[in-house]
Amino acid sequence: MGKINAEAKRLEDILGRLTGGGPPPKPGLDYDTPWRQLVATLLSAQCTDARVNMVTPSLFAKYPGPEEMAAADITELEEAIHSIGLFRNKAKNLKAMAEKIVTGHGGEVPPVREALEALPGVGRKTASVVLAQGFGVPAFAVDTHVGRVSMRLGFSKTKDPLKVEEIMCALLPPERWGEAHLILIMHGRYCCKAQRPLCGECKVFDLCRWPEKG
Repeated sequence: MGKINAEAKRLEDILGRLTGGGPPPKPGLDYDTPWRQLVATLLSAQCTDARVNMVTPSLFAKYPGPEEMAAADITELEEAIHSIGLFRNKAKNLKAMAEKIVTGHGGEVPPVREALEALPGVGRKTASVVLAQGFGVPAFAVDTHVGRVSMRLGFSKTKDPLKVEEIMCALLPPERWGEAHLILIMHGRYCCKAQRPLCGECKVFDLCRWPEKG
């Protein structure tokens, strides 16, 4: 068995153990449309999903779509998300993003990476999340959790998002990219933590190649 095939099997074994053979975990953010997912994902930068989920119901009640948010008073928009970190910059990006979606995409979130990444406040990770979870387009999003877990498990030698994405996508069929992201992010969030990882509770301890595992 070639090296890539062996690593692909190890990754599949890891993903299978982490889900117990069941379905992948559900996303941590609450949303029901690609637009609301895009907004929630933008808000989640350097903020917990739980906090975002506390804010978005009232936010979407006031600004249900991009048209309403594009027309929002920036001060009122800031107030609506003031409990979220970096709220002023995020409010600025939300309004500009909504304006561009209205004027450039007919009020619909574009299901294309290049168009998503051209929106204010939207980077590759956010675009990948929306593509995979909002539109079912194969994409593997790399955040700090996924980067850390991929390196600790021994698949990557770097946390660089683009390199991690390239390595992990080469080991999985495209239809598995989105769910693999969800599995690894949850493992990083609740077990393979940045500080004090719970190695003693890890389901894939014997498959992990992190030299510092305890």
